[in-house]
Amino acid sequence: QVQLVESGGGSVQAGGSLRLSCAASGYSGEDFCMGWFRQAPGKEREGVVVINSYGDSTYADTVKSRITNSRDNGQNNLHILMNSLKSEDTAMYYCAADYNFVRCQNHRYNFWGQGTQVTVSS
Repeated sequence: QVQLVESGGGSVQAGGSLRLSCAASGYSGEDFCMGWFRQAPGKEREGVVVINSYGDSTYADTVKSRITNSRDNGQNNLHILMNSLKSEDTAMYYCAADYNFVRCQNHRYNFWGQGTQVTVSS
């Protein structure tokens, strides 16, 4: 069973930076896909960055110029560094993962973390 644990959330002033980390356990393989999603109160969940089974990253337009990602530990850890944070980045951030190729390609992940809160104050 895949387990995901997020860390790195917190409160930051607008313009600041945060690094979020997701540690996955229970599976290791080159076809492991991962992503970060976020959900603000009253809004639908949206993808922040998704990385497919080939390692290709796709970013949301709202964060594309302000975010970088990296993976380590045999591709089981996914980190994102968000810069120039804005109040609209305030949300609960979730890590998601899967190892099924079709689900990965369609960004329909079976495994989700508990989330980490990011609050940006202006």
